[in-house]
Amino acid sequence: MAATAVATRGEPAVAAQDGNTNVVSGAKEITLNVNGEDRKVTVEPRTSLLEVLRDQLGLTGCKDLQDIYVDGADTVMIDGKATYAGTTFALQAEGKKIRTVESLRDGRSIDPVIAGFVKHDGLQCGYCTPGFVVATRAFLEQNPTASLEEIRKGLGGNVCRCGTYDGITKCALELAKGGA
Repeated sequence: MAATAVATRGEPAVAAQDGNTNVVSGAKEITLNVNGEDRKVTVEPRTSLLEVLRDQLGLTGCKDLQDIYVDGADTVMIDGKATYAGTTFALQAEGKKIRTVESLRDGRSIDPVIAGFVKHDGLQCGYCTPGFVVATRAFLEQNPTASLEEIRKGLGGNVCRCGTYDGITKCALELAKGGA
């Protein structure tokens, strides 16, 4: 069934498809739980979570590769699952727990994944690193004793043009063997 726009006086247009109604225009204030803190933001229905995180909340750890959202540089965790922020509408994330790479550091205390990336030289230019760190943390939380093959498969949604895969997988494997 094709979507049709419906507007009523004083209300934004909505699209009806298969009996469901979705807002297609008009800004809306929502609350997102980001890194354990509720944050009010104003979004258009087409606004990506990546745009909100970077532009409204100043959380620039996840990167925007100019409309290429298959590289993982924009990876965040939503309810514990590694997710591309650039392909997720902010409205979809309302009511869920969002964690960015910024959540993996508290003052001088850093997550073991970050320390492992440094130890195993899992970064070069660093552009993909925040997304890979978040993906690695999310993967290890779901697979704390993963094998090398499971790690390679589990982190397959992230791309590093500098080719730091060896350091990244060594980091993840060491942490999986230690159960971190």
